[in-house]
Amino acid sequence: MFIEVVKSKIHRVKVTGADLNYVGSITVDEDLMDASNIREGEKVSIVNVNNGERLDTYVIKGQRGSGEITLNGPAARRVQAGDIIIIIAYGMMTPEEADIFKPSIIFPNEENNSLS
Repeated sequence: MFIEVVKSKIHRVKVTGADLNYVGSITVDEDLMDASNIREGEKVSIVNVNNGERLDTYVIKGQRGSGEITLNGPAARRVQAGDIIIIIAYGMMTPEEADIFKPSIIFPNEENNSLS
């Protein structure tokens, strides 16, 4: 049996843009992706702290060091620039693997989405 557990989390980042006319996804600064062990194309859940919205999408790389967090396509209707969100990626593993697994959880600066 497999269970789904938190693999990676970017806790509380500020949305920098919402682009309704872009093919769907979330654009994430590549530094944040590396630090949280989230890969391009990986499915993620987005939780909007401001309004309680939850949605699933996939990640595309944003410019490294830019702090970019942009919701694209239909997801852009569920956020506004300035909203605080949490980005969560899950992994499937056995209960035994989950007992020893350590997720990659980062806490960027909410004002500029930097890691420092």
